[in-house]
Amino acid sequence: MLIQLDAASPTPIYAQLVAALRKAITDGDIRDGERLPTAADLAAALDLNRNTVLRAYRDLRDEGLVELRRGRGATAITPTGRPDGDVEKHLDALAAAALKSRTPLAALIAGLTIRGIS
Repeated sequence: MLIQLDAASPTPIYAQLVAALRKAITDGDIRDGERLPTAADLAAALDLNRNTVLRAYRDLRDEGLVELRRGRGATAITPTGRPDGDVEKHLDALAAAALKSRTPLAALIAGLTIRGIS
């Protein structure tokens, strides 16, 4: 699993980590039932604080993409009843367009909010 984080981005590191893990799970790169690295191991690999990884894991748990169990760690849950990747593909296209046009994240959020996405 390759995770790239951008310390210079205005997006918080934990949010970048959540997005990367969400994409890996929804794309099938991380399979249903597969254990994620321990928070300590992933934090060490990415040079992060362990609490940053734990926060990302909790956010993914709240989204229903990860199951957290004491002593067993974090396990991926394949999403059910979700689009077959269309939203992720469109997000990839939006991200590419935003990078190309240097559109700030705040403008993207405002645009989505205007369209009823909260």
